[in-house]
Amino acid sequence: MSVAASPTPASSPGQASGSSFYTAMRILPPAQRTAMFEIYSFCRRVDDVADSDRPRAERLIELAAWRSDVNALYAGETPPRLAALKQPVADFDLAREDFLALIDGMEMDAFDDIRAPSFAMLDLYCDRVASAVGRLSVRVFGIEREAGIALAHHLGRALQLTNILRDLDEDAGVGRLYLPREALNAAGIQINDPKAALRSPTLPAACAVVVERARSHFAEAQAIMARLPRASVRAPRIMGLVYRSILDRLVARGWAAPRTPVRTPRARLLWIFLRYGLV
Repeated sequence: MSVAASPTPASSPGQASGSSFYTAMRILPPAQRTAMFEIYSFCRRVDDVADSDRPRAERLIELAAWRSDVNALYAGETPPRLAALKQPVADFDLAREDFLALIDGMEMDAFDDIRAPSFAMLDLYCDRVASAVGRLSVRVFGIEREAGIALAHHLGRALQLTNILRDLDEDAGVGRLYLPREALNAAGIQINDPKAALRSPTLPAACAVVVERARSHFAEAQAIMARLPRASVRAPRIMGLVYRSILDRLVARGWAAPRTPVRTPRARLLWIFLRYGLV
C-alpha cells in the first residue's frame, strides 16, 4: 500500500512532476522543498521494500537494515543512502521516532498481507504509514508542535483512508484488503478474501463507513489549518483539497465493479494551486 500523502513520492521534482505531491511541494522555499523531497524519497524506498515480490524474510531483513541506518544517522554517523537526509534532519529537528514508525508500518505490510484489519489495527497502520510522515512534514512547514501533531493525525488518516478506497482493486490484486473487519461484518461480508469481498453486492455499505471516517478527519484537519498562519499550511491545504476531491469522485463513481480509476484532472490541480498556493 502506497504511503499516504505521497501518490508519487520522488527524490527530485522531475520524477514527481504532475503529481499532487509535487503540486503542493513546489510552492515551498528551497530548503523546505528539498527536505520534503528527501523525506518522501525515504518513504518511497522503504515502501518499495514492503511492496516488492521478494520473500517476506528478505523484506523484513531489509527493513531492519533501514532501521539500523536511521539509528546510525541519529547517532552521528552518515549511512550513504541517508546522506541527503542529514541536513534536513538537522535543519528541521526531524524526529527519529517518526522515521522508525514509518518502517514499523512497512513491516506490517511485509510481515503478512493485511486483510480486513480491526478498526484499531487499521488506525495504527494509518498512524505509522501516513500520520508519521505528516509529523515529519509539519516540522518542515514550521507549524507549532501541538497543532502540527493534531494536523498530522487527522490529515494523515484522511489521506490514507482515501488511498485505501481508491486502491481497492490494486490492493486486492496483491492479496490485501484494508477495509476494516467491523465495517465488512456490518455489511454482511464475512469473508476476508480480497477479491471475493470486493464482489459482494453490499460492498458500498462497508466503503461508506470508511468514507465517513475520512470525511471526519478532513473536517478536523481543515479546522486546524483555519486557525494557523496561511503560509505555514499552504502545502498541506493543497494536499487535503486534492485528496478530498478524489474522495468525492470515488463516492460519485460508486463501488460496483468495474471500478474505473479515479484521478484529479490537471485543470482541478491547477485551480487548487492558483487558489491556495500563491496567497
